[in-house]
Amino acid sequence: MDVSWMAWTAQTAIFFAVIAGLLALMTALALLRPETERVGALRIPTTRGDRLFVSLLGSAFIALAWIGLSGLDPALALIPCLVYAAAVFRFV
Repeated sequence: MDVSWMAWTAQTAIFFAVIAGLLALMTALALLRPETERVGALRIPTTRGDRLFVSLLGSAFIALAWIGLSGLDPALALIPCLVYAAAVFRFV
């Protein structure tokens, strides 16, 4: 199987390692401290996994908007993404 078309760089490996680490962390948290649903700003019950999904999805849109609308370094998009994720975990 030829995968030469794929851009496997250090950044790609770090991205997938972080996602795998987040999933492992959420699994460990679920085992150590069972989840309880919480109603936040969305007015629907959410769990930690739901909030992780919403924060990852929103961060993807923030990063795409950053790349498309600003001429700044794409790595700087991490700052608003982390602020957004913290807000999601706090208020949603």
